[in-house]
Amino acid sequence: MDQNSLTSRVVKALKSWEGFLLLVLVLLFIANSIISPFFFTFNNQINLFQLSIEKVIVAVIMTLIIINGEIDLSVASIMGFSACLFGWLFQSGVPAGGAVAIVLVAGALLGAFNAFWIAWVGIPSLVVTLATMIAFRGFARVLVEDRGITGFPEWFDTLGQAPLLGPIPLAILLFGFLVVLFYVILQRTTFGRQVYFIGSNRDVAEYSGINVRRVKATIFILSGLISAVAGMLFAARLGAVRGDAALGFELDIITIVLLGGVSIFGGKGTMVGTLLAILIVLNLRNGMALSNITGHIQTGVLGILLILSVMVPTIQGWIAKLTTPWV
Repeated sequence: MDQNSLTSRVVKALKSWEGFLLLVLVLLFIANSIISPFFFTFNNQINLFQLSIEKVIVAVIMTLIIINGEIDLSVASIMGFSACLFGWLFQSGVPAGGAVAIVLVAGALLGAFNAFWIAWVGIPSLVVTLATMIAFRGFARVLVEDRGITGFPEWFDTLGQAPLLGPIPLAILLFGFLVVLFYVILQRTTFGRQVYFIGSNRDVAEYSGINVRRVKATIFILSGLISAVAGMLFAARLGAVRGDAALGFELDIITIVLLGGVSIFGGKGTMVGTLLAILIVLNLRNGMALSNITGHIQTGVLGILLILSVMVPTIQGWIAKLTTPWV
């Protein structure tokens, strides 16, 4: 391969949003390794995932939701409600295994509740999930009031705290499985193509014979189910539940997905982009923590990232203009 061909390929890769994110990630790795000699240690890499694992698990299904042209603001409230429901059931004498099963069903039902109003009644998902975000959080606080619930069985706490495969805990393994699963669904299945098609133009999708309601309902039910799983993993990791569990997580989750190049208008985005955005956000947080930057400043940086993520199409245009003369 000659030099011009190689340069052309590199420039073409950088023109893609995923290529740009990969470049940013490499620069972050370099900067963080300079900031701290502990950055590249295996324990630190596991730890940076572990501290935000519930968010990134939900970001995987949020990718499908936004590609489909919708939004789910209730995911963090479903996480909090699921954690509180588990704690309340356990405290009421329900065996932990039975409580887990009940919570999973409840999470799917909450997702189905969102799906009914969005897919069948036709109310915009922004309105529906904003309302249920408030309602589900209220249900969580009713269950536990202002107290914390602890004392879960050792096996349950182990799910969120102890390594399962070598040094890797269950939550990280589950995240990896979901990334691969939904990558295959989006890129290799008819359902995935329908998700993109509906997000691009719902009316045309309906005229083409796609069952739009079924696709949307499936995604929102999965969102409720996966959020419930994430909520229980959050409870297991902390060993306790409170009414404010996972409060505000939805903003971090949406920031990650939009930063990954998923269009807020639907029809565009990839699981690879979301994965790269997850790595960027986690490493950015980790680097700031290693530099002793306070949590408030970290939150402000993520707010700036949210603004930039909405500007993804504009930034892509700038990159294309800057690189075109060199092709």
